[in-house]
Amino acid sequence: MGGAVSAGEDNDDLIDNLKEAQYVRTERVEQAFRAIDRGDYYLDGYRDNAYKDLAWKHGNIHLSAPCIYSEVMEALKLQQGLSFLNLGSGTGYLSTMVGLIIGPFGVNHGVELHKDVVEYARERLDDFIKNSDSFDRFEFCEPHFVVGNCLEISSDSHQYDRIYCGAGVQKDHENYMKILLKVGGILVMPIEDQLTQIIRTGQSSWESKNILAVSFAPLVQQNRTDGSKSKAVDLPSLTVRSLQDLARIYIRRTLRSLTSDDSATRSSTQRASQKRKRRRFRRRRRINTYVFVGNQLIPQPMDSEEDECIEEENKDEEQEKEKDIEPVKPEEPQVNHLRIKILSLPLPESLKAYLLYHREK
Repeated sequence: MGGAVSAGEDNDDLIDNLKEAQYVRTERVEQAFRAIDRGDYYLDGYRDNAYKDLAWKHGNIHLSAPCIYSEVMEALKLQQGLSFLNLGSGTGYLSTMVGLIIGPFGVNHGVELHKDVVEYARERLDDFIKNSDSFDRFEFCEPHFVVGNCLEISSDSHQYDRIYCGAGVQKDHENYMKILLKVGGILVMPIEDQLTQIIRTGQSSWESKNILAVSFAPLVQQNRTDGSKSKAVDLPSLTVRSLQDLARIYIRRTLRSLTSDDSATRSSTQRASQKRKRRRFRRRRRINTYVFVGNQLIPQPMDSEEDECIEEENKDEEQEKEKDIEPVKPEEPQVNHLRIKILSLPLPESLKAYLLYHREK
């Protein structure tokens, strides 16, 4: 499924195309898509296809088309502090983008059928935290993935503000999905070849809206011919952050705010155009005109200043334009100001490492 958007040369190019096609419509969704490079979730040797609007599958690893993910992100109407459940969480690409929006006080859980895919998702998440500068530009809600079948979640599990299911849901499983949703929450899932947004408006009332025609593989149902009872999937527990962790969040938030203010000031100073004083030259020159006096032509000297002034001003404008034309400079790599600020603090190295989440980059 996909192919509605032109292929991009890199991640930013892909997002530009998604915006132009109106799949990405809000700033927070755009920022999340730009912060996470889709190519980082591809296996080596397949990255050339990462910026095409196409789904990709290799073994159990699967990524939906970018246009699907962007419609899902927009339909979920994410906000800071919300709880999110990703059913069929796969590589963790979508969950990581969601984590950038819901922030450190949200909840970010994923259930994935295949153990090898969960391990792959954890590797991609670890690489993002340790190596991506985007991790320092946002406050992040780290996803937690568990192995299990989405249709076997424990009946006493807590409910969520936002839910996405990345596999086709049969009509008789629709109510099962709805029960996991809080009142006022939003569920996005493919039902009968339609990506559908469902809002829970009350204890037993919902509003549904079709978003996009899609084609998804159906959810896998366990076949138990031996009559054995399936093991219920226990979702991650809701934990309270430690005081130490809270301190790290607020210290990083304060430093990020300070560095953002400093960067904005420097940027505006560089952009401010300096007005140049224009020197205006006025030259007088004598020219002769002739008038009749009686029967004779008598030369009459006359100052001509205006034409000369205009000529000099035109020359001056051309010179100023030439001075204003600057050679195109190559784009400078983004600076991780938060990291630089933390490393400059008069603190023990162990505390700096903790504030940086022991990042390698």
